[in-house]
Amino acid sequence: MVVSEKTLKWALCLYPPLFFQRIWVRKFHKGFRGVDVKIAKSLLNKNYNGSIFGGTIYAATDPFYALLFDQLLQREGFKVRVWLKSASIQYLKPGRGNLYFTINVTDDMLNEAIETLNTNGKFIKAYPMEITNSAGELCAAVMNEVYIRNLHQGEEPRIAY
Repeated sequence: MVVSEKTLKWALCLYPPLFFQRIWVRKFHKGFRGVDVKIAKSLLNKNYNGSIFGGTIYAATDPFYALLFDQLLQREGFKVRVWLKSASIQYLKPGRGNLYFTINVTDDMLNEAIETLNTNGKFIKAYPMEITNSAGELCAAVMNEVYIRNLHQGEEPRIAY
């Protein structure tokens, strides 16, 4: 489903798995070319050591590449199934306060996906993410592998994230 940046922002902010872990979409960039996300430290996501629970950080990174590619490709006329195929994370420094990350989808990234979808019917690629604290210090490095494929005739155009 094609939606506006503001509609998807609020839908995700109120989506219980993100809301209760205090994962907040600050904004989607114009045309879904990127997203800014905040992970707010709270009683609901604090671990024994007083830092943000690693599962919250991991969960925060899960949906965004898939959402961005889905919205961008739908606007290009594709009917696609998009999901996160795999992910890995390295925790580098405890998140003792709020954490932030930004994802940008460049023209090169989008064009590579479109070209591969047009020739192979599916596209799989890993993209990096960096999660930082308010001082700009790197707290976690994530690699998300996105899976995209054209839908076959008659297949439901549902998207799994």
